[in-house]
Amino acid sequence: MIWLGIDTANTPISVAIVKDGELVAEETSAMAINHSLRAMPAIEELLTKAGLVPSDIGAIAVSEGPGSYTGARIGVTIAKTLAWTLDKPLVGVSTLKALAANALFFNGLVCSIVDARRGNVYAGAYRYEDGELIGVIEDGHFSLEELLLLLEQQSSPILFVGKDTVMHEQKIIEQLGKQAVMAPLQFNLPRASSLIYIAAQSEPESDIHTFVPEYRRMAEAEVNWLKEQERDNGRE
Repeated sequence: MIWLGIDTANTPISVAIVKDGELVAEETSAMAINHSLRAMPAIEELLTKAGLVPSDIGAIAVSEGPGSYTGARIGVTIAKTLAWTLDKPLVGVSTLKALAANALFFNGLVCSIVDARRGNVYAGAYRYEDGELIGVIEDGHFSLEELLLLLEQQSSPILFVGKDTVMHEQKIIEQLGKQAVMAPLQFNLPRASSLIYIAAQSEPESDIHTFVPEYRRMAEAEVNWLKEQERDNGRE
């Protein structure tokens, strides 16, 4: 089985090819690159380097979010188009769970963080048990204070992963002290190979056409629209 993994849900972009459980090729970049222009060429280049053509792909794994609305949408759209065109199974994987998979053997909780601006984060906490990542705190949109209060109730050490952890490191350490462990830099970027690792243990999407990103919160435009509707209804 040849897997193609695609992660464009945030600033970094990562694509990987795994064949029969062996990593064939992977490219990951943390630079702020326009995903709409770069994602498909990156996939094509990786397939060429691996000596493969699109029809060789057996299944596709894609990061479904949360994270950048535009980034997640681009990756999911590409994955859906390839899966439908090639008639291959598609598996969506949480961005946060894929990040946590970078640190599978940590003896404690792994908390993935993606900054959501204004003191908020997308986060989820996982524990590695018997070869599988088990969710302890469900993926969601939290204020940093709310997340840290939840984590403070855990008795085990907590490894924080994700390139945005550095933005919140001071507050994390202030509140959790020695319970908090900051992941080394090489663990902090999303890896499409980690995405495939999770996808290979998961069920494919039953309907490719209805598969959509998991944003974990409404877009700002939706929030503003709802507020406007409430104001209009209040005037009636």
